[in-house]
Amino acid sequence: MRIEHIALWTQDLERFKRFYVDYFGAAAGSGYVNPAKGFASCFLSFGDGARIEAMTTTTLNPMVIEPGAQRMGLTHFAVSLGSEAAVDVLTQRLKADGYPVLDGPRRTGDGYYESVVLDPDGNRVEITA
Repeated sequence: MRIEHIALWTQDLERFKRFYVDYFGAAAGSGYVNPAKGFASCFLSFGDGARIEAMTTTTLNPMVIEPGAQRMGLTHFAVSLGSEAAVDVLTQRLKADGYPVLDGPRRTGDGYYESVVLDPDGNRVEITA
């Protein structure tokens, strides 16, 4: 058993796709649009088979929370880059491009080498080695 994908609402599907393609090497699928339901989505695939379904809607009003807010439920997801050097490089690149870095890079008490950044919609993303 494995988690097949996670789904995240976004207010700007193209901006969301660009972020994960440009910084994390995701491959964007062709997308899906259902005009009757005011729904559009696109799967972003990563090398190991993990996927994010980025979704937007014109008929629902997903609750907008403060960027990076700690809340019950999904609070972050982690992307492993394979090395501490890769974590350092990507964290600095994101910071230089104006994305908030909330923590790190650092070694955590449970042994991870990580940083925590916010994506364009304020979702916490752990970047790990």
